[in-house]
Amino acid sequence: MPSSVQRKRVRKSPAARRAEIVDAAATIALTEGLECITLRRIAEELDVRPGLISHYFPSAEELVAEAFGCAASTELDTLLPEERPDGSPARYLARFFALATGAPYDDVSRLWINARHLSRYRPALRERVAVQEASWRERLAGLLRDGVRDDEFRTDNPLLTAIHILVILDGLGSHANTGTVDRPDAVARMAVTAAERELGLEGGVLG
Repeated sequence: MPSSVQRKRVRKSPAARRAEIVDAAATIALTEGLECITLRRIAEELDVRPGLISHYFPSAEELVAEAFGCAASTELDTLLPEERPDGSPARYLARFFALATGAPYDDVSRLWINARHLSRYRPALRERVAVQEASWRERLAGLLRDGVRDDEFRTDNPLLTAIHILVILDGLGSHANTGTVDRPDAVARMAVTAAERELGLEGGVLG
């Protein structure tokens, strides 16, 4: 005999519900693109009414900006953790390159390409892109400063070196939308090679 007791929907706190909405939108941003984020689409993903989504995000533009910020921040914390208890700055920099130049990072590269393109027309997203770019520059520069302090790296301008590295990674990442690119090893290692040169390291140390 079927049960006559109806399963009650769990009522989530506003903070938890908002985080759930942003997480769903960030997942779509990474896998399908920021253009695919609409209030109706997120409602369908979460099996709720569109009105609930619009309660937290009155416009899709706000949700798109928040989704990008969430995805970019999550990747930054994965690639360059703020707390580094296990190992030297050089070890964390080598880890950063290993993660940022691998195939799994292609979705993030596509997201940045997508966001920078759309930000030309969307002020909220443009502001969030600028905030994330600054966060990534400062996080990497902070790692380089720690390496200089510990006498592992040699550079007079850690911020400029960080920008140099990120610009090269952006250039390499621009091929993410074209599928598999047959790159010579020297090209694939351009960011690592530049970092070793700019930081006064022997070739191969960060490999």
